[in-house]
Amino acid sequence: MVSRAEFEGKTALVTGAGGGLGRAIVELLAERGARVIGCDQSDDALTSPTLASRHVFDLLDRASVEAAIAAVLEKDGVPDILINNAGWTRAETLGALTADRIEHELDLNLTGVMIFADPIAKAMAARGSGSVVFVSSVNAIAHFGNPAYAAAKAGINAYAKAVAVELGRSNVRANVVCPGSIRTAAWDHRLARNPEILGKLKRLYPLGRIVNASEVAEAVAFLASERASGVTGVVMPVDAGLTAGFLPFIDDILGA
Repeated sequence: MVSRAEFEGKTALVTGAGGGLGRAIVELLAERGARVIGCDQSDDALTSPTLASRHVFDLLDRASVEAAIAAVLEKDGVPDILINNAGWTRAETLGALTADRIEHELDLNLTGVMIFADPIAKAMAARGSGSVVFVSSVNAIAHFGNPAYAAAKAGINAYAKAVAVELGRSNVRANVVCPGSIRTAAWDHRLARNPEILGKLKRLYPLGRIVNASEVAEAVAFLASERASGVTGVVMPVDAGLTAGFLPFIDDILGA
C-alpha cells in the first residue's frame, strides 16, 4: 500500500498543471504530501487549491521560459521532482501539416520542454539528487496520427534517456510515461466532429477501454518516487494495451 506521506518534505514542479492530466498529477502528489508548484500558460489555469506556488509562462516564448526558470529557482528552489506534462497538438495527419504547423508543434512539445527542463535537471545534478518524469505519448512509439507531435514526443523520449545516462551518477533519474488516449478536454474538438468516436476507440484497446487521468498520474507518481529508485531511462506506456498489439487484426483477420 502506498504511503499517504510518500512525498512528505519533497517539492514537485508540474508543467501543464491546469489541464486534465496535469490536475490529476497535482492532486495525487499533493495528497501524498508533496509541496506542489504548478506551471501553465495562464493564471486562470492554475486554480487548484492544492498548489503551494504558481508560475505562468509560454513554452513557445523562450524569454518567458527562461524568466520562469529563474523565478522558480529563486522563489521555490531546485525541485526534488520535475514533471514535464505540458503539450498540445492539432495537426492530426500528414495532410494537415504546413511548415508553420510543424514548427509550432515541435517548438511547443520538444524545444520548449527541453529549454525548460534542461537547466532544472542540471541544477538537480549539482545538488546531487532529483527525479524527472516526462509525459510523452504512445504516438512516440508507433504511428497513431499527429505526425509533428509524434516526432516531438519521440524526441522527448530520446532526451529523457540522455538525462538518465549523463546525469545518473549525480543521482538524477529520468523516465517517461507514454499515455494512450485519455478522456480529457483535448478530445473535445474530435467529439464535436464525431460524438461516436470514443465508442470506436474501444475496439483498438485490449482492455476494452481507454485509460483515465488518475491511472496515468499513478504511473507518473511511481516513477517520481523512491519506489522506483532503481528505475531510470525507462519509457513506460500507460495505454490499456494499445502498443502491445493490434487487436482488430485478431478480431477481423484471424478470428474471421
